[in-house]
Amino acid sequence: MTAVGNPGDAGLAPPAEYLDRLAELAVGLGANIQPGQVVGITVQSGQEAIARATAEKAYARGAKFVDLWLVDLHVKHSRLKHADPDTLTYLPSWIGERMLKLGELEAARLSFQGPPEPTLMDDIEPTLLGLDQLPRLRESVFVTGQQTTNWNITPFPNPNWARLMYPELPVEAAYAKLWQQIAFVCRLDEPDPTAAWKERLAQLEAHAEKLTALRLDSLHFVGPGTDLTIGLLPSSRWVSGRGQTRSGITYTANLPTEEVFTAPDPERAHGHVTATKPLLVPGSAVIEGLTVSFENGRVSKMNATKGHSILETMTKKDDGASRLGEVALVDREGRIGQTGSVFYDILLDENSASHIAVGAAYTTCVSAEEDRARANKSAIHVDFMIGSNEVDVDGVGVDGSVMPLLRGGAWQV
Repeated sequence: MTAVGNPGDAGLAPPAEYLDRLAELAVGLGANIQPGQVVGITVQSGQEAIARATAEKAYARGAKFVDLWLVDLHVKHSRLKHADPDTLTYLPSWIGERMLKLGELEAARLSFQGPPEPTLMDDIEPTLLGLDQLPRLRESVFVTGQQTTNWNITPFPNPNWARLMYPELPVEAAYAKLWQQIAFVCRLDEPDPTAAWKERLAQLEAHAEKLTALRLDSLHFVGPGTDLTIGLLPSSRWVSGRGQTRSGITYTANLPTEEVFTAPDPERAHGHVTATKPLLVPGSAVIEGLTVSFENGRVSKMNATKGHSILETMTKKDDGASRLGEVALVDREGRIGQTGSVFYDILLDENSASHIAVGAAYTTCVSAEEDRARANKSAIHVDFMIGSNEVDVDGVGVDGSVMPLLRGGAWQV
């Protein structure tokens, strides 16, 4: 493995070829940075190498200025350990104002995922983890909904994440294996990763168009521990990973992306669901064994074998935090699911299985103005995975007709 940049843990550093390809993918097909744009980059400690690589490529593409925001989770840990709990929801105004200003400037935005310190918060009371949500910002939900910025989120491996994934391996071998996995799911192993992604994105867009044309009234998920019906808005439309700003810049928000998703009716979710994968909220701790019940669109009951209080606290943040803002379908053709791995990273795990999210809806998924007004609003957006090859998904038409959508993870439409 050829190393570049600062060595970091045990003298390890990213493989040069993969680092270059990942940075190129993020600034190109991902955020699609334009000449003259301001670029905001958000990273956590341990992600400095990818921050520098993307800044280099952003300036090479003609960026006007690259603004870096570094979040150090050790500093967050100190706050959670010592600060008055009543102050944990406080953030200085300039942090949110930076995000709003990026929106005003119609900037490009880049961030990177992959838990750099997955066990750091294990000694913190879970209810406190639901209060301080950094690096998540409520303003980012608003800016995303305004469609002013072209943005992208991409994973970036680190040795601690590799230890979490492969505890049985020496750290060097674990780190190399994680990079191989990320290269596979991000298609960095292809002769032309961008061309490979364009082909996959075309497939996802075709699925989204077919689902939108069905004009479904609701979805029904049935599987082990799951019997959940989710209503859709009359003008809910299905979209995939490729987006467009209101000024016409196309971008791919998530890389990798394997989902098609829409905005549900926040008042029509009923039944119970069992998460099919653990959830690691960025900057928080692992939630495992999650089960959730819904009545009249709202979370009515929630349990977990680990980390229950984290999500419970978050769903009490505002009136929309306990209602659904997204439902997404993922088929078995996606590369992430093919690995059979749990990555403990929401970007990857949500694109390995069908999922739902409590909190804010993406209004780009709603066509009619009256339905946009009804789409769920919240300061949070938290995805958790509910799909597998054992979970059947049906679509229900406005006339009550039922049509299979997913069986054994394969599309039926």
